[in-house]
Amino acid sequence: MTPTLSRRLVAELLGTAFLVATVIGSGIAASRLSPGDTGLQLLENSLATGAALVALIIAFQPVSASFNPVVTLVERAIGRIGTTEAVAFVVAQVVGGCLGAIAANVMFGLDAVAVSGHTRDGGGVLLGEAVATFGLVLVVFGALRSDRIETVAYAVGGYIAAAYWFTSSTSFANPAVTLARTLSDTFAGIAPSSVAAFVALQLVGGALAALAVRFLHPAAAEEAR
Repeated sequence: MTPTLSRRLVAELLGTAFLVATVIGSGIAASRLSPGDTGLQLLENSLATGAALVALIIAFQPVSASFNPVVTLVERAIGRIGTTEAVAFVVAQVVGGCLGAIAANVMFGLDAVAVSGHTRDGGGVLLGEAVATFGLVLVVFGALRSDRIETVAYAVGGYIAAAYWFTSSTSFANPAVTLARTLSDTFAGIAPSSVAAFVALQLVGGALAALAVRFLHPAAAEEAR
């Protein structure tokens, strides 16, 4: 039985909330447990995020497990979902992300909302976001086309954990997560002034990946029609 739209929206909201809570919460924990060691902090942050993504995708995949506006927009571009669904999913993801950020702040005894002052800019960093998002979309839709769909969770979790390290931006690769991370002035935060460029490059990476997906997996586009 196909899940109703309301159930899918709740799944997207909850999944994105837990994802952001993991990113921010593990970043706060890492900075407290390993003060002065940025490399160790990033390792702790990346391992927690990758592991949480595996668990969340496995848990929510029977209902809906995109958790990312770029993935949702690519799904719309190749015809897997309609425009109304896509818009509703993006709203749910953004709201869920913000709730996750607030929850993480409060859990660690911080103000519910504290605007980040962590500026992230520069050509290399922005290129890193485009590369991270491009790769993520390829991994998601490539794994979906495999004979074992249960591997999607492990592929995505592993990719994101690795992309924290091989991209200069530490792989946000998600507009909803990016917006939510402005609400926490902690290790994982991003200043509001950096968001527009990050999201723009994420969309560029996603658009290029959508073209690559259509080329690499033409059957997916045909089946969606």
